[in-house]
Amino acid sequence: MNTDGLNELSLDELIDGVACGTVSPDDAVRRLSRLPFADVGVARIDHHRAFRQGLPEAVYAPGKSVIDVVTVITELLDHGTGPVVLSRANEDQTVAALGVDASATVLGHTVVWRRAPESGNRVLVVTAGTADAPVADECAAVLWAHGIDADRLSDVGVAGIHRLLADVDQIHEADAVVVVAGMEGALASVVGGLTGAPVVAVPTSVGYGSSLEGVTALLGMLASCASGLTVVGIDNGFGAACAVLRMLGAASDRSGAAAATTETGASA
Repeated sequence: MNTDGLNELSLDELIDGVACGTVSPDDAVRRLSRLPFADVGVARIDHHRAFRQGLPEAVYAPGKSVIDVVTVITELLDHGTGPVVLSRANEDQTVAALGVDASATVLGHTVVWRRAPESGNRVLVVTAGTADAPVADECAAVLWAHGIDADRLSDVGVAGIHRLLADVDQIHEADAVVVVAGMEGALASVVGGLTGAPVVAVPTSVGYGSSLEGVTALLGMLASCASGLTVVGIDNGFGAACAVLRMLGAASDRSGAAAATTETGASA
């Protein structure tokens, strides 16, 4: 465990300082919020991320060997708290991760351990077309890991807007809505104009030539006339789920009780 200068002795001194008034509680929190992490060779596991952000570290599987995945998952399960999420895992990585702890739930390419308790938040994940489903699945799986069993509204793109309007009550009842759309990304503006709840838009790489593998949808969502849309990166269902968790306060508070996850890319 690398504590970046904070060892048992200095921790005792810090606690004593707070107790006798020479160190303010706020200063102690600031010092502790940077620490600790575990250096497991292939990664430095940020066990204090939930303390700082309310969002425990997750594992991004692409680019990692099976051994890397096993090493990181083992560390998070043995020494971390809150949900553990392995995202975008292939079959070999999933099998190996289940060998560490078979109690996980596999949701497509997302693997979840220690699901958080139900939060009571109502989240709706909307897709423009069936080709957008894999990104929506990732978003819903991450939300599920953190205690939100999202409702789904599928294949309601603007080419047949009556399909969306037939279920508009679901949009009105949601505490937050995630809109997943490729092509020109217009569905996000439509939904954003129907509800005052937070709307997170996810452009997908679905579409023909001028969709530019999601760039057109991304720019369309960023230029939306529906005020206050949050837009994440192309195909980033994970990021959309984390944005919703932060907006709804479903992430744990800074006391360190874990309830949500954030992605780390190459850092874990």
